[in-house]
Amino acid sequence: MAHDGSQDIAAQTGSIAGLMALTDAALPAVTALFDLARARVRDMVSDGGKVSGRLMDAQQTATHGLAWLATYVESLRQMRGWAGRLADQGKFHEVEALLLQIGFGEYLDQMRSGIPMNQSEVVRLRDLGLTAAEIATLDIPAIDALIAAGNTQDARLRLVALMLERNADITVGASGLDEELEMIREQFRRYAVEKVEPFAHDWHLKDELIPMSVIDELAEMGVFGLTIPEEFGGLGLSKASMVVVSEELSRGYIGVGSLGTRTEIAAELILCGGTDAQKAHWLPKLASGEILPTAVFTEPNTGSDLGSLRTRARRDGDDWVVNGNKTWITHAARTHVMTVLARTVEGTSDYRGLSMFLAEKTPGTDEAPFVDSGLSGGEIEVLGYRGMKEYTVNFDDFRVKGDNLLGGVEGQGFKQLMQTFESARIQTAARAVGVAQSALDLGLQYAKDRKQFGRALIEFPRVASKLAMMAVEIMIARQLTYFSAWEKDHERRCDLEAGMAKLLGARVAWSAADNALQIHGGNGFALEYKISRILCDARILNIFEGAAEIQAQVIARRLLD
Repeated sequence: MAHDGSQDIAAQTGSIAGLMALTDAALPAVTALFDLARARVRDMVSDGGKVSGRLMDAQQTATHGLAWLATYVESLRQMRGWAGRLADQGKFHEVEALLLQIGFGEYLDQMRSGIPMNQSEVVRLRDLGLTAAEIATLDIPAIDALIAAGNTQDARLRLVALMLERNADITVGASGLDEELEMIREQFRRYAVEKVEPFAHDWHLKDELIPMSVIDELAEMGVFGLTIPEEFGGLGLSKASMVVVSEELSRGYIGVGSLGTRTEIAAELILCGGTDAQKAHWLPKLASGEILPTAVFTEPNTGSDLGSLRTRARRDGDDWVVNGNKTWITHAARTHVMTVLARTVEGTSDYRGLSMFLAEKTPGTDEAPFVDSGLSGGEIEVLGYRGMKEYTVNFDDFRVKGDNLLGGVEGQGFKQLMQTFESARIQTAARAVGVAQSALDLGLQYAKDRKQFGRALIEFPRVASKLAMMAVEIMIARQLTYFSAWEKDHERRCDLEAGMAKLLGARVAWSAADNALQIHGGNGFALEYKISRILCDARILNIFEGAAEIQAQVIARRLLD
C-alpha cells in the first residue's frame, strides 16, 4: 500500500512534539468560538432574559447544532488529553499520532465547513448566529496546518498499513486505560471471541433469545454485579470497568453487551432511591444474576415524553394495582422483576405524579412470555438488537406488593429515573463503540481477503480510507466515553458528558457499519454475512436511551441554562 510519509504532520514538524504543539494551539481557538456560539444561540432562544423552551423548539437547527459543536470541542479536548497521557507514559507512537492528527484535521475541517448531524443534516457555524468575521477566528496557522495535512490520503493509508502490521492488537492504538482495565478488556474479548461471535449471527437470524448458559456464564464472571457495592454482593468496580466490559461484549454481539444494561439500570434505581430494606433484598440477587430485571417505562403514545405516561397504579389494601400499556420493553419475557413507571398521584398529568415500582413477575418463555394474572403482551419483531427481544406489556389489574414502591414514597418515580440516565447513557455509548469496532473488524478482514481486479480490496485507497476513518472515529468516541465514566467515578455531574458520548458514539457506530457493509459490496446485503446484522444492530443506537434529536436537545438545554 503506497504512501508518502512526508504528509504526516509529525514528519513535517520534525517531532511528535510538533504535532502536540499544533493541537495545543488549536484548542483555545475552538473553545473561544464555541463560547461565542453559545452566547449567540442563547440570545436566539431567550425571552425576557430567560431561555424559552418554545424558542428552543423553534430554533432546533441552532440549538442542536450547538450540542454537536460542543461535542466536537470536547472530543478534541479528550483526544489531546489521551495523547498527552500516553506521551508521558512513553506509549504515544506512530499509530497514536496518526489517530490524533487525522481526528483533529477532520473535526476541525468539519467545524469550519459543516458538522454532519446525520447523513442529510449538516449544521454550519452561520446557523449558530456567527458572522463571517467571527468564524474567521479559526483561521490561525495551527488550525490551517492541521486541516491541510492532518487528514490526507497518505496519512490514512499509512494508518491502515500499520493496522495490518499490528493485527493482533485488540484496539487500534493504545486505549490509555490502566493495566487492570486492559486485563478486564482482554478477559472479555477472549470470552466474546470464543463464546459469542461464533453463535451470534445464528441467534440473530433465528430471532432467538440469548441462551441461558451465556447468561449464567456472565453471572459467574461478575457482569451483573460489576458496579454494585461489595456490601450488597457486587464487585464494587468502577463505571470505567463497566464501559470496557460493555464495549467488548457488544463487539461480540450487542445483545450480549446489553444484558448488563438491565441490571445496571435496576441497581442504580435501587441504590439511589430504594429503602435500606429494598437494597438488602434486591441488590444481592441482581448482582449474582439470580434475578433478571427489565425496565418498563415507554408507552405507545409517549415515546421520549415520559412525563405524560398514562399507566396508573392505585392502592388496594396494602398492595398496588396497575393498569395500562407499555411498549418496547426489552427482555420482558424471562425476567423476574420489572421496574415499572406509573402514575399514582390523582389529578396530575406530568412527571410529578409518577412513581416507580419493583414489580415481581414469573419468568416466561418464547411460547408463553407472560404467565402471571393481569399481565399479557407479545413480541415486537425488529430488524436487529434481537437477542433479548422487544415486547408490548399490558397490565390489567396486575398486583404489586406494597413494599415494592421504590423508596416507599409516591411521586418520586421520574426523579429516581433521572438519576440513572448518566450511567445508562455511558453504557450505551460503550455499546456503540463495541458495535463500531465489530464493523471495523469485519470490514478490515473482508478488505484483506476479497480480491478484485487482481488486488485485495484494501489496496484501493478509498477502501483503506474508510477503514482508517472508522479507526479514528472509534478512538474519538471511545475517549469521550471513558471521560464520562471517569467523571461518574469521581462523583461529578456528567449528564452533559454522557449525553455527548452517546450522541457521537451512535453516529460513529452507524457510519462504521454502513461503510463496512459498503466494503462488502453486494455480499454485505446478504443475510448470511455478519455485517448485515451489524448494520441492523447499529441503527438502534441513535434511537434508544434518548433519540439523537432528544439527546441534542438535552445537551443544548444544559449548555444554555
